Amino acid sequence: QVQLVESGGGLVQAGGSLRLSCAPSGRTFTTSPMGWFRQAPGKEREFVAAISWSGVNTDYADSVKDRFTISRDNDKNTVYLQMNSLNPEDTAVYYCTARSNRGGYYYTPRQSSEYNYWGQGTQVTVSS
Repeated sequence: QVQLVESGGGLVQAGGSLRLSCAPSGRTFTTSPMGWFRQAPGKEREFVAAISWSGVNTDYADSVKDRFTISRDNDKNTVYLQMNSLNPEDTAVYYCTARSNRGGYYYTPRQSSEYNYWGQGTQVTVSS
């Protein structure tokens, strides 16, 4: 059974930082684009960041650009989301996601429908 397990969420004050990790089990995703989405209470799930299977290309939502960094360590089969300068609007459940096939070298999907596997989510709460 394939699982994506997120960790690293928690409570942080505005201006602080957190690093989320996503460690798949059941298969490797070293040749798959991977991403992060988030869902705040009463809102739809939204794209946060994506990284190509090659690791050479990344994409970010405008709301997190220059504050968040997505990276991957294929040796560890793990994807990270470094979140800096957090603000209360970043409060949400953060989901790791992976695509089953790799697409192009620079492919970074932004639509949830382009992904096949999802984690259970990790809560990030930013206090003002």
